[in-house]
Amino acid sequence: MFAANSIVYLHDTFTKWWHDHAQPGPRDWHDTHGRVQWHSRIELHHRANFELWHIEDEARRPHATDAEIADAKRRIDRANQRRNDLTEKLDEALLEQLAPLGLPNRDAPLHSESPGLMIDRMSILALKIYHTREEIRRVDAPAGHSERNWGRLLILEEQLSDLAQCLDALWDDTIAGTRRFKLYRQLKMYNDPTLNPLMYGGREG
Repeated sequence: MFAANSIVYLHDTFTKWWHDHAQPGPRDWHDTHGRVQWHSRIELHHRANFELWHIEDEARRPHATDAEIADAKRRIDRANQRRNDLTEKLDEALLEQLAPLGLPNRDAPLHSESPGLMIDRMSILALKIYHTREEIRRVDAPAGHSERNWGRLLILEEQLSDLAQCLDALWDDTIAGTRRFKLYRQLKMYNDPTLNPLMYGGREG
């Protein structure tokens, strides 16, 4: 079920497909037993980051109207909330897989970052790498643009490789019982009408 290289492959595959094709239609990510499969969880989560990336681009358009920016901001909040929820779902799925094995070992040292949070970082790196490669191929770019982005690409690919190795190491150590991770709830407040003062009518700040 779990291998960092397979996650990198899925991120790359989905990123290329979504850029090359029209918006995907609705689909069912559940198996015949009603469970969401692991690769589908990766797809759902990465899709949220993909949409977030492009909505943020819309908000940064130099000639966007105030109304367009406001609409983009609201969609950014919704997409970011979905991204955080799906990051937690990744960790929930992994902890469910470990539970029958009596893992994670409660006595093992705690890792500061969960696999879901690491996969989220890998998802963003996959998007950065894709768009950096696009900039390298730009025919209308100014002088030196391609060379500058080649340098950026090498750094991004090294960061992704390092992170994938760290993710595999964390999983191997968790299986061996020598390290553990926890599900860290993001507990975002800005989208909750009961917690954001500007939404429930309280004072600012």
